[in-house]
Amino acid sequence: MIPAAYGLAGVNLHTYNGWGSVTYWNAYVANTQMHGKGTFFDPRIQNNPDQFPVGSKMSLGNLRSTPDLVTSKLAALHYYQLSIPAPKPKKDSYDQLTAGRGKLLFEGRARCATCHVAPLFTEPGWSMHTAEEIGIDNFQASRSPDKKFYRTTPLGGLFVRAQGGFYHDGRFADYAAVVEHYNGHLRLNLSEQDKKDLIEYLKSL
Repeated sequence: MIPAAYGLAGVNLHTYNGWGSVTYWNAYVANTQMHGKGTFFDPRIQNNPDQFPVGSKMSLGNLRSTPDLVTSKLAALHYYQLSIPAPKPKKDSYDQLTAGRGKLLFEGRARCATCHVAPLFTEPGWSMHTAEEIGIDNFQASRSPDKKFYRTTPLGGLFVRAQGGFYHDGRFADYAAVVEHYNGHLRLNLSEQDKKDLIEYLKSL
């Protein structure tokens, strides 16, 4: 699943497994996926044929076109992306009273705000965690070129991504599945009402 391109102002990394920043991803997609005529360099792809046999063989980690029609557009694209705020849900799409109780849980006993720090709802700085820390497999993380981590995804505009499932691969079908996962993994002992309160708060972000 493609990471959201909004609400990225102040956010360090864009990709789910921390390959690079917003600017890295723009250059990567423009040159290697959209086949634009530009420059893209990443020795992690180029010099690692065992992990990236196709990318290395096709020199996708060292693309240089003449003329370069991509690079001059990257700064403006980055500026535009950072100007896009996360969308806000409609007031009637969640229960505000219940969401208020959920906010207290989010910031307290449920420990969500340990990683999802408001108002970015990710960690300022290095927002990466091992698969073991978040209680999932490392399949996607192991495909990244160096650190093998997952990013703490910003939660602003979370409701937009509710269809199709949450996480990098949509493994959690809905809000309830995410809450249930962390309730078990972190041994939070949340009551059924706690879970409902937390879900309503997540809908409000």
